Amino acid sequence: MRKASLQALRPRRMPVDIAFSGVHGAERLIGLGFRYWVAGYKSGDIDRWEDAWRIYSGALGPNAARTAVSELSAWVRAVSAAARREIEVCHGDGACFCRDESLALSMIAACQHNTCPAMRACAFALIESSLIDEVVHHAETFAVTMRGLDQVLSPGLIVNAAAYADAAQAATRQ
Repeated sequence: MRKASLQALRPRRMPVDIAFSGVHGAERLIGLGFRYWVAGYKSGDIDRWEDAWRIYSGALGPNAARTAVSELSAWVRAVSAAARREIEVCHGDGACFCRDESLALSMIAACQHNTCPAMRACAFALIESSLIDEVVHHAETFAVTMRGLDQVLSPGLIVNAAAYADAAQAATRQ
C-alpha cells in the first residue's frame, strides 16, 4: 500500500516543457496569456500585452476579453509581486510551455476542478515563497472568470508540483 501511495505522487511525466501541438481553447488562452503578460512585465513592452489582448478578444470577443484580461493581469501582478525569483516564460509564440508556464496552467486547472491542495502546491512551487494568499485569491478569481466564459482547462494539466520544485532545485545544484 505504501509503495502504491508513493507511485501516485510521482509525475505521470517528467516536469519538462508541454508541447504546443494540438493546444487550443482554454489551454492556449491561459498559457499564452500568462506568457505574454509576464513578458510584458519583465520587458516593459506593451506589445506583449497587446498580443494577449489579441488572442483573448479574438477568442472571446472584446467585452468578455476585457473582463478576462483584467483578471489575468491581476493574477500575473500578484505572482510577480510575490515571487522570490524572476518568473520564466518562453519567448514569443514558442512551441511549448516551460516549467513556470506549466505550473501557472496547473494552478488554474486545479482551481477550476476544486483541487485546492494541488493549486496551493503549484502556487508555492511557482513563486517559491509561502506568501501565496494573494496569488491564490487572484488565481481563483481568474479561474472562475474563465470558467464563466466556458474556458475550462483539462484536469490532466494538474501537475505534481513537488516534482517540479525538486527538478528546479536539482537544476540549480548543477
